[in-house]
Amino acid sequence: MAGPLLSSCPDVACTRGFEYLVGVERLDDEDYPAVTMGQAAELLDVQPAFLRSLDAAGVLKPHRSGGGHRRYSRRQLELATRLRTLFDEGLTLAAAARIVGLQDELDLAHNRIEALENRPEDPTGTAEGPAGP
Repeated sequence: MAGPLLSSCPDVACTRGFEYLVGVERLDDEDYPAVTMGQAAELLDVQPAFLRSLDAAGVLKPHRSGGGHRRYSRRQLELATRLRTLFDEGLTLAAAARIVGLQDELDLAHNRIEALENRPEDPTGTAEGPAGP
C-alpha cells in the first residue's frame, strides 16, 4: 500500500529536511479551486450560464484549469450564493455586486473597530501610545 503523497523540495517549502504533505489538505483551503463549473452549478442550484455571466461581468473570476475550464473555490461559491440571493430578490447584477462589496467593506470595518477596542492600552494610558514629537 502506498504512503501519503509527499512533494519534493523545492516545489513545496521544506523545513529541516521534512517535506510537507500535499493533496487533500488543499481542500481545507477556502481559496483552492476544487469545484468544476458543473459541480458548482449543481451545488448552488443554478444554471452554468449564471456562473458564466458572473465571469463575463467581472464580478467573479474563477480559476482556469490547464485546459481553460472554470474551477471555483469555496470562497467563490459563497460569493456566488450571496449574489444569487440578491439577484433573486430583483436586483440587477451590478447592484447585487455593489451591495456585496459594501457588505464586505462594512464587515472589515467592524473587525478593525473590534480589534482596536480590544487592543490593550499602553502605559501612557492611551491605546495608540505617546504622541509623536
